[in-house]
Amino acid sequence: MTAGRMVMTDLLKAEEIKKGLDAFVGTTFEPKKFFEMVGMKAMSAENVKKVFQVLDVDGSGFIEEEELKFVLKGFSKDGRDLTDAETKAFLQAADKDGDGKIGIDEFEALVHE
Repeated sequence: MTAGRMVMTDLLKAEEIKKGLDAFVGTTFEPKKFFEMVGMKAMSAENVKKVFQVLDVDGSGFIEEEELKFVLKGFSKDGRDLTDAETKAFLQAADKDGDGKIGIDEFEALVHE
């Protein structure tokens, strides 16, 4: 990890992250419900974009399908991997322009939808 790189707990409360992750153990992941549980829906657009930057592991400016599968690990190392079906549903929900990846504005729009 590079120095000065933000981590999720700089932006969200650890106990809310845990509660959000625990809610989807053994049940289908629902991104909008998760974002609300961890407190992201109440955040400013600017702070939601900071969360996006933490999740955009390769720094490409997009969350691609392969990054999306591991999105919960971006919130906590204890986060589970998304199933292929969950990953595809998440991508479909957020990818408004149909380019097969989630841009920062698409991510923020999904959170505040």
